[in-house]
Parts: sequence; structure tokens; C-alpha cells
Amino acid sequence: MQLELYSGVGDLLAAAVIFLAGGWICQLVAGALHSSKKRALILYVWHSLFCLIYADYILENRGDAVDYYEIAVHGLVPFSLGTDAVSYMTTLFASVMGLSFLGTSLIFNIFGATGLIAFDASLKVAAADRSATVQTIARLVPFLPSISFWSSAIGKDALAFMAVGFALWAALQLRKRFWLMTFAVLLMLWVRPHIAGLMILALAASQLLQGSVPITRRILIGGCALAAAVVVVPFALSYVGLSAEAGPADISRYIEQRQQYNQEGGGAIDISSMSLGMQLFTYLFRPLPFEAANVMMLAASIDNTLLLLLFAAAAFEAVRRRKTDLPGNRAFLWLYSLMVWFILATTTANLGLSMRQKWMFVPVLMFLLISLIGRTRPRYAFMLQES
Repeated sequence: MQLELYSGVGDLLAAAVIFLAGGWICQLVAGALHSSKKRALILYVWHSLFCLIYADYILENRGDAVDYYEIAVHGLVPFSLGTDAVSYMTTLFASVMGLSFLGTSLIFNIFGATGLIAFDASLKVAAADRSATVQTIARLVPFLPSISFWSSAIGKDALAFMAVGFALWAALQLRKRFWLMTFAVLLMLWVRPHIAGLMILALAASQLLQGSVPITRRILIGGCALAAAVVVVPFALSYVGLSAEAGPADISRYIEQRQQYNQEGGGAIDISSMSLGMQLFTYLFRPLPFEAANVMMLAASIDNTLLLLLFAAAAFEAVRRRKTDLPGNRAFLWLYSLMVWFILATTTANLGLSMRQKWMFVPVLMFLLISLIGRTRPRYAFMLQES
């Protein structure tokens, strides 16, 4: 029997309460991030619209969200990080609380929406000293369909996107918001341990490499991050199927194996014969509009076109100015986004997966690209300083 979105008036009432509670939570988050509560509410409604679209789509076409819910309905799932962690969490909502598929989807929608609000608040900082055109772009980016579509459903993507949004905001004033960065790393560890490992490595390296950071702070934060890396990285390697003692040959074999996975379906591509540059381009910018085979790929191609234009404009600006004065902990943001981009691009042979998973780092990359575009107006400089 096909799973239903909801089964009665009680389910609808519960969903309505969850939706209203989500709006209240997003208002609180907006206040904490010094963002506009009105804009946060608009973003939440926009994000919730895609939650409904996704829920209806996935019930018709079957997918991970349905599998998570059906597993959860049948009882408590043994806890383990990653996929089982999401099933474990979903059990609380679907089995213990008895929420419908709609109600459970709306709860995960709240996770994704708070990440979207954090992303929006970060873009506001990035564009504060830029031209009106750049500021308009920054205001429109959070409304890209793919962001809300993939981060609004039951699954790992909503929680991972929330983690990335909070990590991005925390990095802008890391000393004041280190607690938020810690929360973001733990949240990412919950659903994607290998990405959390990269996040910790990037954080440790950024603190050790930045000469402008006081030596005592570099030792304190960098030391804490390195200590966490010693614990998390071996676990993350084990999670993806590598041992802590894996050498270059083992990693090379692992990448070759991963390049043969997910070769079924319309989004399958052969990346094993591509150069590294083409793999990176394919993962980040494809499908392009002329490659779109359905409505979903067309929407993704619009996002990719904007990202490609941002990338080109930022590259031109970086070459023209040669030297850029960028705010916040940019070393962490660059290291994290580039490491995740490299690893996912060399191991993902399916455009469908890349459209969904790249939002674990693309928000950070978009923030960095917007920060590079246009000229800095000194009167806004106070907004961009690491405190």
C-alpha cells in the first residue's frame, strides 16, 4: 500500500502546529543572527513551499525520504552515525510522536529553513560593502529553488545544510561564535561524519596558518581542532570504508571504486575518463541548461548557470585586484569548500547525487565568490572585521 501524505484531520492539525512552531523558531534564529525577522518569515514560507512540493514528488516517485519514514514507523532503530542517525531521529517523530509523513517532513523543513536563514544572514554581510547589483544578487541567491528543494525533506540533507549555514555564520566571528561552530561540526558529524572530519581539519589548518591570529588563540583553537581531528578523522575514514592506516595507493583504489558507483539512472556519468579539471567542473556546474532532461534538472541548471557566472566574475575580480581584503575566517571557508569539492567531484559519478550533495559546501563557496565581487566601501568595513 502506498504511503499517504497524511491520514486525517488530526494529522493536518498536527502539521499546522508544526508549521507555526517552525515560523516561531525561525523568528528566534533571525533575532539571534541580527537578521530581519520579516525576511526570515518570507524565507521560511518559501522553504516550506518546497517541502510540500518535495513530499508530494517523493511519494509519487519513491526515494530516501519515504524509506527513512517507513523504517521509523516500524520501531526504534539502533543508533549509529550517518544514515542510521537520521532513521533514529525520524523514529522519534514518526513512531513515538505518531506524526504523519507530512508532519515529519515539516520538522525536517525547519532544520533546513534555519540553515537558509543563517546563509542569508551571511550573504548580507558579504554584500554589505558592495554595489547595489551585488547586494541584489545576494538577496536573491537564498531563493534558488535547488537549495530549498533538497534541504526541506526527511533525510541527511536538511541537517547537513543547517550545519553548513551555522558554520558559515560562525566563521565570520569565530572567537565570539566558537560554540556555534562546535554545534555545526557535531551536527555534521551526526549525519555525514566524513564531511565533519574535513570541517575539523579545515578549522585546525586555518587557525595554524593565519598569521594575523594571535599566537595564543592559534594554539588554543588550533590545538582543540587538531585534538578533535585525531578522534574524528579515523572514524570518518572508517565510515567511508578506509582504515586509519590507509596510504596513497589505498585512497587511489577507493576513488577508482567510487567512480564506478551510482552508474544507473539518467544522471549517471563516466568521470573515470575525465581529467581532474573536468571532474571539478562537472560536479559544480553541470547540468547546464542545454543538458536538462527534465524539470528538476532544468531548475538545477539555472542555479548552476548563476554559480558559473559568479565564479567567472569572482575570478576576474581576483586577477584584476590581485590582492583582496576579505572578512572573517576565510582560510577555514576556502579550505573547507575546496576540500569537499575535490573529494566529492572525484568520487561522485551521478549528476542527481551532485545536485543534492553539493549544497554541503556551495553556500560557503557562494559567500566567498560574492565577497570577491565589486569594490569595498570603507564605511561598511566595521561589519566585516573578525572580532
